[in-house]
Amino acid sequence: MIIDVHAHYLPGAYRHVLERTATAPGTPTAPTADPESPARRMFAAMSDEPGMIEQRIAMMDDAGVGRQILSPGSLAPYAAESRSAVEAARVLNDGLRALTVSHPHRFSAFVSLPLPHVGEALEEMRRGLDELGMVGVTLSCSVFDRSTAEVEFEPLYAEMDARGTTLFFHPSQNGICSPFINDYGFTAAVGASLEDTAIVLHLIKRNIPARYPNIKIVIAHLGGLIPMQLARLDGQASTPDLLSPPSETARSLYYDTVGWGSQAALRCACEAFGADRLVPGSDFSALLAVEPYGRAFEYIKESGLSDQEIEKILHTNAPALFGFGAAHDCRGAVDH
Repeated sequence: MIIDVHAHYLPGAYRHVLERTATAPGTPTAPTADPESPARRMFAAMSDEPGMIEQRIAMMDDAGVGRQILSPGSLAPYAAESRSAVEAARVLNDGLRALTVSHPHRFSAFVSLPLPHVGEALEEMRRGLDELGMVGVTLSCSVFDRSTAEVEFEPLYAEMDARGTTLFFHPSQNGICSPFINDYGFTAAVGASLEDTAIVLHLIKRNIPARYPNIKIVIAHLGGLIPMQLARLDGQASTPDLLSPPSETARSLYYDTVGWGSQAALRCACEAFGADRLVPGSDFSALLAVEPYGRAFEYIKESGLSDQEIEKILHTNAPALFGFGAAHDCRGAVDH
C-alpha cells in the first residue's frame, strides 16, 4: 500500500489555540479567515471542518493511498512561554489522536513537541509515543530561528535514539532567515527547500545521525539541494570533526518524494540516495492548489525509474520504516 508520510492536519481545537496565542514574532499563525482566499481553502482542506475528513478519505481512495501519517506542517506548537507551548502541543496531539482512533486503518500521526522547552518536550514525546500511540516525532527545521540540530535540543535526540523512533523534519517557513529569499517573495517557493537543505547540513555537521544511529530520520521535499551537493560536500566539507563523509551521512537518511511533479528532481534524488531511501509524500493539502492529490504519486510512476525502484518507493519503504505489515494494510478496510 502507499503510505503518505507527509500529510498535514489541523484539528479545530488547535486552530483556536493558534488564533489565540500566535502573537509573538516568529510564532505560527493561522491563515486569513477570508473563505475565498487560496490559503483559506487549503487551510480548510487540512481541517476537521464538516465533510473534510470524508473528502480526504475519498481522495486517498482515488489515489490508492492506504494511510496518511499526519503532522501540522509549519504550524507547529512552538511558543516563547512554556505554558502556551505545552497547551498547544497537548491540544494538537489529542486532536490527532482522536482522528487516528476514529479511523485507525487510514491515519497515524507524528507527535509534535512544545518547543523550545526541552523538558516539557521530553514529557510530551513520552506521552505521545507511550499513551497516544503515535508512530514517530516531528520537528521543524528551526525553532524561533534556531536550528533544531543545536546542542540545546540534544536530549530529544537521545530519547528518540533510545526508542529507535522515526523523526520527520518539516520547514518552519522562515526562508532560512535570509533577506535574499524573503525580501524577494520566495519564502515558500524556494525557502522551504533551503530549510530542508540546511537541516541536513546541520545534522551532518553535528554528527547527529552517526551519534544517534537508531533514529530513522525523514527529510521533506527530496532533501532540497542535497541530492546535487554530495560530491561537493565530500570535496569541500569533509573536516576532521565529522565521523563519516557528508555523502555517507546524507545517504543514511530518508527523504519524502514531494517534488511538485519534477521528475528530474526525483530521478536526481533516487540516483543520489538510492531508491530504498525515498518514501511517498504529498504535502497534503498544499499541492491541491496546482494538481489533484493522486498526481503526487502518479508522477513517480511516470518518472522513468525502473519498475523495481518505483515499487520500493511507492509500496515497500514506508511500511518497513514504520513497521506496518499485513495487519495494517487498509486496502478494502472500512473504518467505523
